[in-house]
Amino acid sequence: MTQPAANASVLAHNHGPTCVLTLNRLDKRNALETAMYVQMEAYLDAALADPAIANVVLTGAGNFFCSGGDLDSLATRAALPTQERAALIERLHSLVRKLKFFPKPVIAAIEGGAAGAGASLAFAADLIVAAQGSYISMAYVKAGLVPDGGGSAFLALTLPHQLAAEIALFGGRLPVERFAAAGVVNRVVEQGAALDVALELAQELAAGPRESQAAILELLDGPGRELFERQLEREKQLMAQALGGAEAAEGIAAFKGKRAPRFG
Repeated sequence: MTQPAANASVLAHNHGPTCVLTLNRLDKRNALETAMYVQMEAYLDAALADPAIANVVLTGAGNFFCSGGDLDSLATRAALPTQERAALIERLHSLVRKLKFFPKPVIAAIEGGAAGAGASLAFAADLIVAAQGSYISMAYVKAGLVPDGGGSAFLALTLPHQLAAEIALFGGRLPVERFAAAGVVNRVVEQGAALDVALELAQELAAGPRESQAAILELLDGPGRELFERQLEREKQLMAQALGGAEAAEGIAAFKGKRAPRFG
């Protein structure tokens, strides 16, 4: 695999049989921008094509996983026609599909927090390792928006309705321990150890039967795949509409102005 520049927004390197992808925008807590989706898909394609790579670990630089979509870019998108907004959302959805249905195991290693679309990337992984004191949140509602990146699908398909509603309607930060209790986070580890433990799990998987693992992932993904695809389409359309609305304009302006939004 070609090594990216150290200042690239996504870094990739091979740790033995594991491809490690690192979100790398330290100044914005690894917030996502459209170019990152393309980079990550290219690295995933390369990992899939390489028979020496058994699995993928996804993590974030600087002791933080991902703060979600970059609100500066969202504000710019709000001025676009609805279908252009939808097309940009589809780029995120393309990456999420590739992660969720990747034929090799994907492990997310969370330090600090996974928010918004960052939470969706974590949920798309087959296994999640999270550090004590870290959190997962989907605060779209605080900006007058709705979840995208499969966020609502992951909540609805993997969590009890009341917990999913609490996460989506209030947009608060829930400690990873609550997700572990719900069976979504596989390991809660000491701060600073998430990547190391994820790599240990990856090493254990790499020593196993890889064709069998791929078949198991296909079986596990099969029953919910059509539902997931339909929900991605709903998310894309509703997010594109919401992003052009008055509530989103107020929510984004309030966030950038570091004040409480005034909805209604």
